[in-house]
Amino acid sequence: MDAAVTLATSMQDVKRNNIADVVSTYSKRLMGFIRRRVNTDADAEDILQDVFYQFIGNTQPIEQVTAWLFRVARNRITDVQRKHKPELLDDIYETNDDDMLGWAELFSDINDNPETAYLRNMFWETLQTALDELPEEQKQVFVMHELEDISYKDIAQITGASINTLLSRKRYAVLHLRERLQVLKDELLNY
Repeated sequence: MDAAVTLATSMQDVKRNNIADVVSTYSKRLMGFIRRRVNTDADAEDILQDVFYQFIGNTQPIEQVTAWLFRVARNRITDVQRKHKPELLDDIYETNDDDMLGWAELFSDINDNPETAYLRNMFWETLQTALDELPEEQKQVFVMHELEDISYKDIAQITGASINTLLSRKRYAVLHLRERLQVLKDELLNY
């Protein structure tokens, strides 16, 4: 009986040592791999922790540890990117007020009268001015993705920038444009 307990204890020690060896061996490489593919260090650290948590909880034998770890990391990166979908042009001119005309409504054919045509023109002029204020890289990715409907993958091939870089540039562009269009909206409300 004591031999069985000793054997089980020594197997747990071996497993613990193996896990510690894998963590120390692959942590730096995995972190570098993950960090290049996500926007923040916090996301990278969370993904790394999830990878090792999944490794520790795995009950199936793993023949190629390196391939397994990087595959799990890639899958977790994809999951995180799906949760952090890029902001859309709709987010820029979205309104929360039910009783007033929202930016999106300016583009519908139902509201085609001289006043909405004037507001629509003001919107596009303000948008163009705000786009001209952006750094060229941010303006380029916003115009290509939102106005020309080019996919991030194609933009990455054209510009040579990574998709994460493009997402980040577009995010900054959207934040700036939203702020500038809010100024226009406030001016119209206080007119």
